[in-house]
Amino acid sequence: NQDFSIACEVKYITFMPELPTNLKETFHETVLFVLSGYTFESAGLDADYLTFEAGFGEENFGSTVSVPLLAIQQLFVGDNPIILNLAKPMSEIEKQKETHSLSKKSSMEALLNNPENKKLLKNKK
Repeated sequence: NQDFSIACEVKYITFMPELPTNLKETFHETVLFVLSGYTFESAGLDADYLTFEAGFGEENFGSTVSVPLLAIQQLFVGDNPIILNLAKPMSEIEKQKETHSLSKKSSMEALLNNPENKKLLKNKK
């Protein structure tokens, strides 16, 4: 098992439970998490997220951290950067736009698959 660190954009990270405001305010735009010890042992990976448990601040406030994989900008082993990621995760708005665009396209295809509708559209031109 090899401890590692990740640098990631805070705006994409979720904390459960949510961190107190005084702790969140200490983060910059990009934050470095060191995954070692219990934090490393609690880490899990699925198709889209890296999750782990961590303690924050002097009171060691416990929270489960979920980081979208595409929000991880760099992965370090020791002081050595192993991975550099230039991709960005899609925002919820971008996902909604993509879904809306796909549903619009599907609706038009369904409409045009009916021969009667094709005739009506040709007559309109």
